[in-house]
Amino acid sequence: MRAAIIDRPGSIRVGEVPDPKPGEGQLVVKVGACGICGTDLHIADGHFPPTPYPIVPGHEFAGEVVELGADVPGDWKVGDRVAVDPSLFCGYCTPCRSGHGNLCENWNATGDTVDGAFAEYVAIPAHTAYRMPDSMTWQQGALVEPVSCAVHGVRQIGVEAGERFLVVGAGTMGLLMQQLLQRGGARVSVVDRNAARLERATKLGAVAVSTDVAELDQRFDAAVDCTGAAPAIEAAFDSLRRGGRLLVFGVAPAEARISVSPFRIYNDEITIVGSMAVLHSYGAALDLVASGAIDTDTLLTDTLPLEEFPAALDLMRSGAGLKVQVLPGGVDAK
Repeated sequence: MRAAIIDRPGSIRVGEVPDPKPGEGQLVVKVGACGICGTDLHIADGHFPPTPYPIVPGHEFAGEVVELGADVPGDWKVGDRVAVDPSLFCGYCTPCRSGHGNLCENWNATGDTVDGAFAEYVAIPAHTAYRMPDSMTWQQGALVEPVSCAVHGVRQIGVEAGERFLVVGAGTMGLLMQQLLQRGGARVSVVDRNAARLERATKLGAVAVSTDVAELDQRFDAAVDCTGAAPAIEAAFDSLRRGGRLLVFGVAPAEARISVSPFRIYNDEITIVGSMAVLHSYGAALDLVASGAIDTDTLLTDTLPLEEFPAALDLMRSGAGLKVQVLPGGVDAK
């Protein structure tokens, strides 16, 4: 089959690899769509330590079941349409046994540490598949994974009706977070240095937008950083009222550091929390997308065929698009 292959950091190609064979309890899925996110750029650049090379990346995906392995649990059958949670938790370490599988000490993920879905086919554990209704497109199905990350993030920070929220970053994750917070009753302001992206935030219902946090003349009950950039996180912290909450949601480099006032954390009772990937949130995310509660059309901006995977990475890196997806079956297979 054809697949995108990262042989080593900086070395990216599309070539032939063996067709996947389903192991015990596994399904083989014909990939309909697979989205590109910041983690894929980190993998391509060699900045995601868990990744071994060579690897077929791709962890935001949906497709059709075409083969079943032995002893597959449940009533799966060939032809089922599925969105796939890429998480591969061990199930026996202390975080897993305490209900925090996303913090698994033996963490793995399809497309991040084992071959993924920038390919014609991918093998997955059956328990990571979620049935999609016929009303959903492959592109919408591939968006379920980032939505599930945002669902977990909202659960981490919490939201009450009427709260004033700041979202820093109007990329895919920021706009997903905006939509979920608004569904919880929050009044959301959005900041992004890319003014073009703010048009989408306004369309989705932001009460205010700006290219600079300092231009927003108010203090916020809570703030969410969706950039992973240290200056943006510091600005989000500084925007909080007394008793405010900050969610660090964007992925920062491991070596990054921020400077915040410990006196303010103490004196103003500021709460800082993190959110790591997906945790018991995939089914809820799929329901949100399937029901139309998430505006997917505003987010899905670019589709490319598998053969143009390197160009898709470049498009994502440039910031010109929003959610860039690869359709291994061709751009007409939506």
